Amino acid sequence: MSGLAGAVESREEAARVYCVEALTQLSQSGIPFLVGGTHALRRYTNQSRQTKDLDVFVLPDDVHAVLAFFRDLGYRTELPFPHWLGKVFVGELLMDVIFSSGNAVARVDHTWFDHAVHDEVCGVPVRLSPPEEMIWSKSFVQERERFDGADVVQLMRFEGATLNWTHLLDRFGPHWRILLAHVVLFGFVYPDQRHLVPSWLMEELTSRLLSERSQDGANRVCYGTLLSREQYLDVTQTGEYRDARLRPLGYMTREQLEIWTAAIDRKP
Repeated sequence: MSGLAGAVESREEAARVYCVEALTQLSQSGIPFLVGGTHALRRYTNQSRQTKDLDVFVLPDDVHAVLAFFRDLGYRTELPFPHWLGKVFVGELLMDVIFSSGNAVARVDHTWFDHAVHDEVCGVPVRLSPPEEMIWSKSFVQERERFDGADVVQLMRFEGATLNWTHLLDRFGPHWRILLAHVVLFGFVYPDQRHLVPSWLMEELTSRLLSERSQDGANRVCYGTLLSREQYLDVTQTGEYRDARLRPLGYMTREQLEIWTAAIDRKP
């Protein structure tokens, strides 16, 4: 085995050990959690990606308890974004403790747990985030440097036959156009799999599109900020358009938005 291959294998083994450590301890805490991210995507789509991160999803009311639990065990913890994300540092492993989404739309609730899938991650029995909730949250990730649309397409390809499409439509609510955009993209990428998207869903979404009338010109709201925290700031920060993330239109306070926006310069 070459030195490079050995180093890679060593890093992967270290990440696995820390993963086992984090999941075992979190399971012992008694706090309900789900595993998402790369580990869940691997289960649903057979895609294998290297990662040193572990994404766990918890109810909003439980995030402080999770961080306190690991802090008491001697780990470093952070709550960099109070509207959706905490962090636990377990050795070289970064565990993201997620309770909502960056745009504050895909908030974790009990339904995530009701539809969770039982599996193992790093040999530890866990529950995985449901594919419907993964599609819902990933559909809004459309940054310049990151687009999760391919993950959405793959989830539809592998899980489409058993997806709860009614529940998925309900999840998107007033943002149904985003679901329409992704099912259209899915049909473009995999034309032989278009049958996986129910005909009633396409009829419902296209009917909404065709029957929708233009909005009042005075109602100047930019919903692009639900897709990217950076690429539409030029029209919201000048006051030309209202930011759809801010209350009462969205779920974020102005303080939360300022913290989230300030972190743009610190992203990789």
